[in-house]
Amino acid sequence: MEQRLSIITIGVDSLPAIRDFYENKFGWKPVAVNKDIVFYQTGGSLISFFPAKVLMDDAKVPFSPTTTRHYALAQILPTEQEVDALYAELEQKGVTIVKRPVKTFFGAYTGYVQDVEGNLWDIGTNPLIPLDKNGNVIRHEDISHLEQ
Repeated sequence: MEQRLSIITIGVDSLPAIRDFYENKFGWKPVAVNKDIVFYQTGGSLISFFPAKVLMDDAKVPFSPTTTRHYALAQILPTEQEVDALYAELEQKGVTIVKRPVKTFFGAYTGYVQDVEGNLWDIGTNPLIPLDKNGNVIRHEDISHLEQ
């Protein structure tokens, strides 16, 4: 299997609420949508949102409405100023700021926001993850020296 991620699918409680959030708060434009699913282009990959119960049924996994989410999506921006500007814009739109950006021990500047269903977004800069001119990840620098 290639080390490549093409689509992230997240099971949600309310597709209309998720669409409203991503389209009206983040300003994203869907690239494919129907009554059951929505896809957004995210650089070289896609993120999709699909009703959680239907997703679990499709995967033949028991559905549990009390499942805790243990993941965060991330967006890396080139500068701290761009990070601060985006947090200000999102806050103005009523997006929940979970953690304001702070400088980390390895030089990143990052914080967290969440969508209407509690999905976390880690938004910040990271000197260990260079971006190309389009904002796509080029690589991840060595982090073995950062072990704690």
